Amino acid sequence: MALVGYARVSSTGQSLEVQLEKLTEAGCEEIFAEKRSGTTRAERVELEAALRFVRKGDVLLVSKLDRLARSVNDLSSIVADLDRRGVGFKVMDQAIDTTTSNGRLMLNMLAAFAEFETDLRAERQRDGIEKAKAEGRYTGRPATIKRDAVRSLRAEGLGPSEIAKRLGIGRASVYRLLEIVD
Repeated sequence: MALVGYARVSSTGQSLEVQLEKLTEAGCEEIFAEKRSGTTRAERVELEAALRFVRKGDVLLVSKLDRLARSVNDLSSIVADLDRRGVGFKVMDQAIDTTTSNGRLMLNMLAAFAEFETDLRAERQRDGIEKAKAEGRYTGRPATIKRDAVRSLRAEGLGPSEIAKRLGIGRASVYRLLEIVD
């Protein structure tokens, strides 16, 4: 039986260090880690690698439940797949262990609360944007202005990072606009 760890943070500005220390101290023989959003399984290369790596009798270990998944559907799908393959799943901070009935019950309850929290956060964000729009505080730049500015700076030979910095927009926005431009 191998103990296999998985660690995740949402953004490049966050650190994996605390999770990696916990997983190492717990005795994980192999640890997979990445900096990706947990709202979906899409493009989570290390998660998929961890899921391919575990074998019957192994246990997949995470420090917190939301490190594995933020939606009940994703969590249920992952845990069901692990269960079918004879792989256990444990969460350190919430003391969840799917090899027990109590652990499976607790997992499902916490997953529902985690998804509810994510939904509430999205609703609050939408409400805030609508209020700001109504008060005229949410304007944003029109796409044509951004596109023209990106085109101009790109013509000067600047790279996406410098363009983003100068325009005060995200680098992903620059790439998106460059696809339109190029």
